[in-house]
Amino acid sequence: MKFFVTGVNGQLGHDVMNELAQRGHEGVGSDLAKSYAGVADDSAVTKMPYLALDITDREAVQKALEEVRPDAVIHCAAWTAVDLAEDEDKVETVRAVNAGGTRNIAQACRGLDCKLLYLSTDYVFDGQGTEPWKPDCKRYRPLNVYGQTKLEGELAVAGILEKYFIVRIAWVFGLNGRNFIRTMIGVGKNHDEVRVVNDQIGTPTYTFDLARLLVDMCETEKYGYYHATNAEVDEEEAEKTGCKAGYISWYDFCCEFYRQYGLKTKVTPVTTEQYGQSKAARPANSRLDKSKLLQNGFQPLPTWQDAVRRYLQEAQL
Repeated sequence: MKFFVTGVNGQLGHDVMNELAQRGHEGVGSDLAKSYAGVADDSAVTKMPYLALDITDREAVQKALEEVRPDAVIHCAAWTAVDLAEDEDKVETVRAVNAGGTRNIAQACRGLDCKLLYLSTDYVFDGQGTEPWKPDCKRYRPLNVYGQTKLEGELAVAGILEKYFIVRIAWVFGLNGRNFIRTMIGVGKNHDEVRVVNDQIGTPTYTFDLARLLVDMCETEKYGYYHATNAEVDEEEAEKTGCKAGYISWYDFCCEFYRQYGLKTKVTPVTTEQYGQSKAARPANSRLDKSKLLQNGFQPLPTWQDAVRRYLQEAQL
């Protein structure tokens, strides 16, 4: 198959391109920069075809996809700086990227009759309650600009196309770029104590594992909405390792990767209100129900604890 991948200078796009190369698929990457500007790790993505593309430019998107003529597009590009998105002078740009850019991609896919896989977020929901969100739930109520514009992207895809996958993820980390693990290990090396919120609950997503699943999906016609994060740790594994079973908080997440890394920094749990540094409202309930993956024959992602172990081996922080 031939794939067109947006956002290859980010964590997920980088891993998707490498997964495509490993499977023998043809991949063309794109991003805003004039040339590939991700981590210079000499992996396949650094050598694969690349197109500079502003997804907010409808004509440029149309021209790029007509030139590439892909069988599938994996749309990773997005404005993801959640707090900055709340600034009044940024809202128009955030909407142009997350909603308008996605609409441009979807319209181009319709003209070429190719598949589109769009990455979305648990932020399309309001984060209330304790029940995991089902992928086909339509009770949308985003709490911030980022969530609202990603929802607008979802609605554009579903309204324009029939051959689409909408995959919601959460708490992303990968080798190519900044993420919570990298940031907090850096902080922990220079402080005796860190404060981490313990009232936002979910599970993280390792982009290396997610990339495999996304390509699996695009090799099928099992279209629709899905949720995909790394799996929760079961009770037996939790007893053996000392990490928390089931869905976790950011505090639990930090405690585990500090333990695996060997950091002795004290981790103090605080509420979101006590932490008080975010401009954008965050959902308390980021639990995503991933059972639809198994129901449709897809292999779920490994446990988040295992993903942390592999990430730390690769990242060399």
